[in-house]
Amino acid sequence: MYKCILFDIDGTIIDTEKAVINSLQKLLKLEKGTTYPADELSFALGIPGFVALEKLNILDIDNATKKWNEYLKEFYSDIKVFNGLKEVIEKLYESNVKMGIVTSKTKQELIDDFYPFGLNNYFDYIVCADDTVQHKPEAEPILKCLELTKTIPSETIYIGDSIYDMQCAKNAGIDCALALWGAKNQDLNATIKLNNPKEILNIIKI
Repeated sequence: MYKCILFDIDGTIIDTEKAVINSLQKLLKLEKGTTYPADELSFALGIPGFVALEKLNILDIDNATKKWNEYLKEFYSDIKVFNGLKEVIEKLYESNVKMGIVTSKTKQELIDDFYPFGLNNYFDYIVCADDTVQHKPEAEPILKCLELTKTIPSETIYIGDSIYDMQCAKNAGIDCALALWGAKNQDLNATIKLNNPKEILNIIKI
């Protein structure tokens, strides 16, 4: 039985896809004068923003990241918690299940994008992009969180929506659950596939 559940944020707890893609499109239009179709930018979902910008051949990463975060605020109204997630997280918390977050967001992005929903207080363990040298799909983010939670891999599961999440979990030697409500590719190889948030409670027999 799992004693610790680690969560990704984007595409798993909150639906940020539209806001992230639209703000990135605006950035690239202004920076490069090019309109990128949304499907060409979907790779940016689930990895640190600066990594996505590097892949797009942006030279001044720091400045572009600041602009991207500013543009993202214009689309905050499009960000929402997936239906049922708040209730599930509250139930896990009440049941004293260890919960952590492993995200590709930086600490500031976490504060700006996630804290407004008031769910951060349910998580005692948080690993952001600026807490590790390596990032998803490498194992380091999850291994860092395992150090914090003091749980062993066999008692821990990571819930995410992207191939980066699944690979990160497998590289860290823990099970992974694919959140089908946020996954763009529902055929990814995962230990468990979750059709809706309530199924998370079944993982730990609540």
